[in-house]
Amino acid sequence: MLKNVKIKSMSIASIRKILLKKGFLLSRKSVIKKQASLQNLYKISLASLFIISFFYILPTSYKYVSKFMEPKLEIENSSNQKLTKVLEGKQQDLNEEISDNTIQDLVYKELYGEVFEEDSLENGVRLNASVLHQLFKDTDYDLDDIRINKITKPVEIGKLPYELKEIKVKQRKELFIKIVLPLILEENNKIILDRKKLFAILNKNNNSDSDNQWLNKKFKQYGISKKDILTLKRRMDVIPVSIAIAQAAKETGWGTSRFALEGNALFGQWTYSDKGIKPAAADVGTKHKVMMFNVLKSSVRAYSRNLNTHKSYKEMRYARAIQRDNMGKLDSLELVDYLYNYAQTGKEYTVILKKIIVQNSLTDFDDAKLLPDSEAAKNLI
Repeated sequence: MLKNVKIKSMSIASIRKILLKKGFLLSRKSVIKKQASLQNLYKISLASLFIISFFYILPTSYKYVSKFMEPKLEIENSSNQKLTKVLEGKQQDLNEEISDNTIQDLVYKELYGEVFEEDSLENGVRLNASVLHQLFKDTDYDLDDIRINKITKPVEIGKLPYELKEIKVKQRKELFIKIVLPLILEENNKIILDRKKLFAILNKNNNSDSDNQWLNKKFKQYGISKKDILTLKRRMDVIPVSIAIAQAAKETGWGTSRFALEGNALFGQWTYSDKGIKPAAADVGTKHKVMMFNVLKSSVRAYSRNLNTHKSYKEMRYARAIQRDNMGKLDSLELVDYLYNYAQTGKEYTVILKKIIVQNSLTDFDDAKLLPDSEAAKNLI
């Protein structure tokens, strides 16, 4: 039986003192709640910041990852690379097979595209030799006068007469020169006008859009894939008249060859396309043909483009550029030495060309000018 114990009432302060002496750590409930609230607010803030940051960087991360993870779907156009290899004569990779037809398509498209496009619009009329003789007489077209006065009338003949074979050698040569001379001068005039425009553009501080479009067009025409201005300056130049006449005479037998009469081909350029004339004496398995044209002037333009772009005549173009820098005038008898790659006979071919030039006094025509048929051409006289 419990004895009556007298319990002394104690205040909260007294109890707190006793507990503190015993080592108990006390805190108020309100303080605990306040600290817990601060901790929750801190956690919520961190979580919110993380979520906001995640959605902020998500689009950028997606693009970055996609760039490396997705397969590239670009289709590379290698035609220009192949064309460059063809023009520069570089060895093709063993695993890269390019057929003759593919090469020819590339060359035609980039170098001769506008030549054959313009040629397709032409349909020259073939006049016989007697009609041509009378035409030249009526127009006072005389080679002796041209040798002295250096002025040529713009008489454009589309096709050679079949009767050239039957004419005596002296008359045949004279008629042949009369036919091809204006065509060669016309093509050179076009190049001179282009060359003047090129230098005018180079002297500008800023090029217009039309200037840049024109330059890009000329880079393609002259087979320059890297858009090098110095190379364009070397290639965009005339072929001396005496060389062009001599080569046309040599390649066609002064206009009597089958290629010249049937295909209006004055310079015997090869082609691997369907449009061409198969050489009669070609070896079995020979794939090349000789280019054919609707009119003679297209042959002259293709010939000029050939000498101004093909790797085989790179030395000639360098020598021509040096002559331009040193003298301003071209020496055809020197430049002809660099055309040894034009024929399989090599140096012997250049010796023959020199004989043709000298024996027929063809250098007399190197300074000849074509009577202007346009305002732009008037400045060339």
